[in-house]
Amino acid sequence: MAQSKQEGLTMTFLGCGTLGTAILAGILSSIQTPDSTANSTSSEPPQIPTRFFTTVRSSTSAQKIKTALSSYDADVTVLTNDNLKAVQEADVILLGCKPYMFKDVLGADGIKDALKGKMLVSILAGVPSKQIEEFLYGSEEPLCRIVRAMPNTASLVRESMTVIANPEPALSETQSALVQWIFERIGRVVRLPPAAMDASTALCGSGPAFMALVLEAMADGAVAMGLPRAEAQMMAAQTMRGTAALVLNGEHPALLRDKVSTPGGCTIGGLMVLEEGAVRGKVARAVREATVVASQLGKGVQGVNGTRFVPQ
Repeated sequence: MAQSKQEGLTMTFLGCGTLGTAILAGILSSIQTPDSTANSTSSEPPQIPTRFFTTVRSSTSAQKIKTALSSYDADVTVLTNDNLKAVQEADVILLGCKPYMFKDVLGADGIKDALKGKMLVSILAGVPSKQIEEFLYGSEEPLCRIVRAMPNTASLVRESMTVIANPEPALSETQSALVQWIFERIGRVVRLPPAAMDASTALCGSGPAFMALVLEAMADGAVAMGLPRAEAQMMAAQTMRGTAALVLNGEHPALLRDKVSTPGGCTIGGLMVLEEGAVRGKVARAVREATVVASQLGKGVQGVNGTRFVPQ
């Protein structure tokens, strides 16, 4: 990597939308306040990014990034329609454009050469790293390391569940530590084989929407029984948050459920309604369905959701 240890690394966010901005904000916060990231379980890599470039397509987007990062005292350059300069300056590049745009972005004049010897981290939903590698190099030997990572929308509050696909061949120890460090700035990180990324997309990428539906339904029930909407929503959210914290602390969901289900009580009565409605099976099926759809979208299939089932 190009920079000396004393100078730190240069990191470019190639297409810096909402998720990219959240990741960058997490990094900047960690640099300014080293103890600000509670999810970090790994040691700091030998070099961390200290200089940043972001690329966008409009002055409006550029202003949004500047406003979002205005509270940080950091070396951040926002470029409009100048991807090549940003890649040339970088040691590590985070690819965060719209998935359908990646060929236009990476296929632009000079980008392939500018990536030589660098690490490209893709957060594009439904786009395997092999697909990017084949687009850039075809049957040639890849000249940059490509890593796929799947953060989720909770990155905005630094509670992401990021899944990193283990590349083949494996990253060097330094590269691996750097990727881990980047995504630990915004939440928890797990590493899985590339074949697990579609299911990970369904569970972690689509999961917040599934959770939000359940949360909303609980709040609706409480409102129907007389609670004010704002309080009901906050109470449901905190209940979900507390339950998640107990599970992350080692409590098994089944044992947790059993602990609050006293014989003849209100909890077991409510659980019976959920079981009669096949809620468990429907939620599990939603994850399975989202996995299949994600796999098809990754192959470029259009209108997947409208073709999955034959009308009865």
